Amino acid sequence: MTLDDFLEVGVTVTLGSHRFDAESIKAFARKYDPQPFHIDEELAKNSVFGSLCASGWHTAATWMKYNLTNRGPAWTGQGPAPEFGPSPGFKNLKWPKPVYAGETVTFTRLVIDHRALASRPGWRLLNTLNGGYDSTGDTVLQFDSPVLIKVA
Repeated sequence: MTLDDFLEVGVTVTLGSHRFDAESIKAFARKYDPQPFHIDEELAKNSVFGSLCASGWHTAATWMKYNLTNRGPAWTGQGPAPEFGPSPGFKNLKWPKPVYAGETVTFTRLVIDHRALASRPGWRLLNTLNGGYDSTGDTVLQFDSPVLIKVA
């Protein structure tokens, strides 16, 4: 296995699926995003959403959980396995459709490209397009994210 096999450009990896139940939506929202449409089912009915829905931050945090548990194929190349490091940030974060209580979201990661970092020998910058899709296949989460990877 080569590094290009491990970080195969153009391949979408399914990270996993998660069901957002009403109680976890409310618990997350009470702690991190206490807006009425995330914490109170009755108030949510009269909101723009019409029903209890998850915080976008909840969907993003859940993507991260699945991303960390599914880094890619097992490393079988020479030398130490590549190590995922920090991300310098993300761009183009979108929540185009609400995630309602009871919905299951499937999370993905697509490798766009990767390149060596001249300023940090032994490190590469991996660029990904990340997403979450509801049971109808509609996008509920999308963002671009670079991440540093130690390769030597």
